[in-house]
Amino acid sequence: MHRRIIAPGALAAAVLLLAIPASAAPHSPGAPGIGDPYYPAYGNGGYDVSHYDLRLKYQPVTDELEGTATLVARTTQGLSSFNLDFLLDVGEVRVNGAKASFRTSGEHELEITPKTPLAKGTPLTVVVRYRGVPSSKKAYGFTSWHRTPDGGVAANEPEAAAWWFPSNDHPLDKATYDVSVLVPDGTQAISNGTLQSTSSRLGWTRWNWRSDKPQATYLATLAVGKFDITTGTTESGIPVLNAYSKDLGGHAGAARASIERTGEIADWLTGYFGPYPYNALGGYVPNTTTGYALETQTRPYYSPRQFANGSNISLVVHELAHQWYGDDVSLKRWKDIWINEGFARYAQWLWSEHEGEGTAQELADYVYASHPADDPFWTVKPGDPGPENQFDIAVYDRGALAVQALRNEIGDEAFFAILKGWPQKYAHGNASVADFQRYAEEVSGKPLAALFDTWLFQPSKPGAPAARAAAVAKAGGVVAQPKSWKKIAATNGVHEHAGAEHGSHGEHAH
Repeated sequence: MHRRIIAPGALAAAVLLLAIPASAAPHSPGAPGIGDPYYPAYGNGGYDVSHYDLRLKYQPVTDELEGTATLVARTTQGLSSFNLDFLLDVGEVRVNGAKASFRTSGEHELEITPKTPLAKGTPLTVVVRYRGVPSSKKAYGFTSWHRTPDGGVAANEPEAAAWWFPSNDHPLDKATYDVSVLVPDGTQAISNGTLQSTSSRLGWTRWNWRSDKPQATYLATLAVGKFDITTGTTESGIPVLNAYSKDLGGHAGAARASIERTGEIADWLTGYFGPYPYNALGGYVPNTTTGYALETQTRPYYSPRQFANGSNISLVVHELAHQWYGDDVSLKRWKDIWINEGFARYAQWLWSEHEGEGTAQELADYVYASHPADDPFWTVKPGDPGPENQFDIAVYDRGALAVQALRNEIGDEAFFAILKGWPQKYAHGNASVADFQRYAEEVSGKPLAALFDTWLFQPSKPGAPAARAAAVAKAGGVVAQPKSWKKIAATNGVHEHAGAEHGSHGEHAH
């Protein structure tokens, strides 16, 4: 937290400012956070980024990364200085061509003071030259950079960017990306979007990737290592590129049997969510030891451990559903996580129905029946879970239960119209749970405040009358476990995260 101390004389200075005409509004430092109560220091104020151009060189043997990041942005206020979120060692910063002074503060703040203050609405080009060993850097006591036997991977939620590029690290500021990575010959560099080209010279190969649609910083990914790459095209014509570490051992077959179905699953999801929002698809499995997957845009990250018991198509469904719910429409604040996780989990329920392994209704009944009223599960409010419970199992399971309650309340016609219409209404933008409620009311023509309050915001199990009204209670309360349950639950990873700071990062299909 940055506390400003009011010095004597500040009052006199403030009085003087009042005499200055409004046209010469004073320049002030951009806020060190974007204003998200869950993560007060994440993101920054005073500017908006439209594009990141990252030119990187990475040496897998030493885990050394050097880079030049060019940020194309615009000021949203008069700025005397501004911050980027970043952890590596900075050598030089230029703002609109001129050298700028910089210093670090807080856990991950790079404070930049341009040579001359910037007026509101000024186009901004920030060039940052840097180097460092990402695995040696920590913020809040952890790292989001995964070292692998043959390289490294940036993938985590809600943060991973600061370990490999300077950014405005919050989903509210989405941008397009060009990521160009130089790695030793025989090593691959995987990122989001389409592979534009590769070129080799003097023992090094450059990989050029492009994401041409707005992308949140936590959805940008970089993986360097020795991969087997497969390519193909979906039935609807989207190019697919998948990558598998060459050292996945016994998990290799199950990983491929799952992720090679990416195109088929994405095509199937368009039936529920509307056209696929991007021009690239795929997934990658590096040799990491984590237990979670992440919906990194166009190319989700999967950890090998998730295929320990064989293929898991339900997991692929979850991460691909996020391409619409979470990636295309991103949250406004991290408290809006239900729109990401409740719907990605609900997509798994729809897949279960498609596979004949339990209907969405049966899964909802099972979630409701299998958690007694005194289970702490019901104390988590999916509509605003708090940072410590942001990836709690309740956000997923109670979150999907709320989706089924909504479906039963408004009927299938309105419900499926909402599932498709939502990603189009807020395409490539941001939206909140409140926005979703308003949209659902608009489409269905029904007041839904009470329903949303009961299923998303009450820290208690909805009682029998509410459950009956939402058609998710079974007489007698004993509900058989649907056949798909174990596969769906396997996407949770391990749920030992209560109370551990950022513990939830480690073990979820985000």
